[in-house]
Amino acid sequence: MTDTVPLVDFSPTLRLALLALLVALLPLSWVWLRQRGRDTGARIAALTAVTMFLTFDLIVFGSFTRLTDSGLGCPDWPGCYGSASPIGARDEIHAAQTAMPTGPVTFTKAWIEMIHRYLAMTVGVLILVMAAASWVGARAGARRLPHSPWWATATLVWVVIQGLFGKYTVTLKLYPAVVTAHLLGGMFLLALLVVQHETWRARRVTLSPRLLAGAVGVTVLLWVQIALGGWVSTNYAVLACSGFPQCNGQWWPRMNFAEGFTVLRELGRAGHGGFVSMESLVAIHMAHRLAAVVLFGALGGLAWRLWRAGEPALRRYALALAALALWQFASGLSNVVLGWPLSAALAHSAGAAGLVAVTTSLLARGLAGRQAARSVGTTSAGRAPGATSAGVPIGASAPHEARS
Repeated sequence: MTDTVPLVDFSPTLRLALLALLVALLPLSWVWLRQRGRDTGARIAALTAVTMFLTFDLIVFGSFTRLTDSGLGCPDWPGCYGSASPIGARDEIHAAQTAMPTGPVTFTKAWIEMIHRYLAMTVGVLILVMAAASWVGARAGARRLPHSPWWATATLVWVVIQGLFGKYTVTLKLYPAVVTAHLLGGMFLLALLVVQHETWRARRVTLSPRLLAGAVGVTVLLWVQIALGGWVSTNYAVLACSGFPQCNGQWWPRMNFAEGFTVLRELGRAGHGGFVSMESLVAIHMAHRLAAVVLFGALGGLAWRLWRAGEPALRRYALALAALALWQFASGLSNVVLGWPLSAALAHSAGAAGLVAVTTSLLARGLAGRQAARSVGTTSAGRAPGATSAGVPIGASAPHEARS
């Protein structure tokens, strides 16, 4: 049945675009009403916050789409059997579901897949408006924007790339490398929006060079772990290990890392063309589990150092990191010992997105604080000891840098 359907059919594109525009009008109207009478900068800031929130939701719903095996609920792209919704494709979906009742195409899976696409297109429209408004505001000069409009433009370019990853996720039949890249791309989109959101809020924290280096190191470890987690999920290796802390009753079970981490291969296939072995799936699972131990320790160390710094804003970051680390441990453990329940898997994905948001926010505020300190030092060069710059003693933090 699916052989007669073109994998890429742009005929419903205009209808999908109009639908995304209509849906996007809801948050756009809300932003306009809430920011009525305020300048362009305030409206862009509010729009950035709303888009960031919806991007977080999109990441979680994308996980729901993958975990319910709905990624091929509509086997073509961007529509569903050439229609803008499963309603127009009911005959084709009914035929596919009748032929394979538990197959990849059912009415429920089709709706899940298309809702994911609707939400993704809505986020794309909001980012398009955000980029256009940033350029208009920059050219009007009515209010100095806190960052270059190229930030919003780069975000728009990235959301287009994400759309392409979504396309190839379908047309390449859930190719693990593409699906993992799609997950990482969604996290990167969230990070881009968090940076812009923090810039709009103009809030800074004071990080010592060692604390800043620690935050960077933890962030790198986090992204490696997210990539490993995506590889586990896309290869369905969550249940390759039963039990905790041992795996299948062993501390070090048989594993095939070379085959498990062969990137260019189809789902369920090994690099040589045969089926992927259980030893390969165990290797994928154990790599994620071992890296989690390293990341958990690093998060705990960073949280402790942030708490000891004493600044209220840094203590709030410490609590957030500690809480999210425990959340990830509990949800990850639940996936193993409870047989990968949907709620625990979604909680694990949401926790990963939360960690991306918190670490990115910490780095954005910390770098802003260091830049402000350098600016004060530059403008104060050559003054007598004890002189002030803008009413702040040299070497002291401006009052707004301690806020969060």
